[in-house]
Amino acid sequence: MNPEQTRRPENPRSRMQILVTLNENYMPQLKVLLTSIHTSQPEESPDIWLMHSGIPDDLLASAGRLCRFCGFGFHPVLVDDTFLKDAPVSRQYPREMYYRLLAGSLLPEDLHRILYLDPDILVINPLRPLWETDMKGMLFAAAAHTGKTDLASNINQLRLGTDHDYYNSGVLLIDLDTARKEITAEEIFRYTKEHGKELLLPDQDLLNILYGQRTLALDDSIWNYDARNYNTYLLKSSGLCNMDWVMQNTSILHFCGKLKPWQAGYIHRFGILYKHYIQLTRQTLKRISSM
Repeated sequence: MNPEQTRRPENPRSRMQILVTLNENYMPQLKVLLTSIHTSQPEESPDIWLMHSGIPDDLLASAGRLCRFCGFGFHPVLVDDTFLKDAPVSRQYPREMYYRLLAGSLLPEDLHRILYLDPDILVINPLRPLWETDMKGMLFAAAAHTGKTDLASNINQLRLGTDHDYYNSGVLLIDLDTARKEITAEEIFRYTKEHGKELLLPDQDLLNILYGQRTLALDDSIWNYDARNYNTYLLKSSGLCNMDWVMQNTSILHFCGKLKPWQAGYIHRFGILYKHYIQLTRQTLKRISSM
């Protein structure tokens, strides 16, 4: 591990710590995520930890300028190649998929808790209540995406041999102290080598198989809302979770799936909201460049 900026937060338990892991292709989406975090909770000044395998310096510098403008700390962490020398790495198993599960080993020991967010997310209400969640000794807190029935969960339980909900790995609150005691790279790499052909969504399957029993369940309608499934949430809530409810109560909108709102042809209703945040990001970046 090579932290490229070494400032440490004075009190990691009160100042939010947010982790993202991505490659350079997702840097535009990271900036939209950062804009949404700042817009939804301007009183907060979290530290942003960007774990990567070699994002160019100019792209890191651009993200750093946006963070400073928003009042965020910015900490790029370049993961050394030797750390993953025994890891199965391929197109199906990119290096970045391991980073969130191994955050305890890769981040400074004076960090005790961190909130991982996928880059295809908008934050539209404050994260503070999630950050302060009592994890009850668990490794992770995560949400399972609810459907009209429990069929998908049952299929994943059968496929993976588990007896708990199938948690989505796009939003993870991680107890780093507990992770340092219980999670090893060797266990994750060994399981991936032995069962790689069985993993459909590799990082998510690993979370559920190895650590699902050590995961605290979160309400997905608030903390990991699947932006494709508005009608499902509306139906399951007997009409409660309408658009007004989502805008007032949901904190994390997750644009799951292959189709993304920054691509042409996105059809789901929250796509227009994402485009609004793209425009806000462009305006902010323009202001920064003129300063």
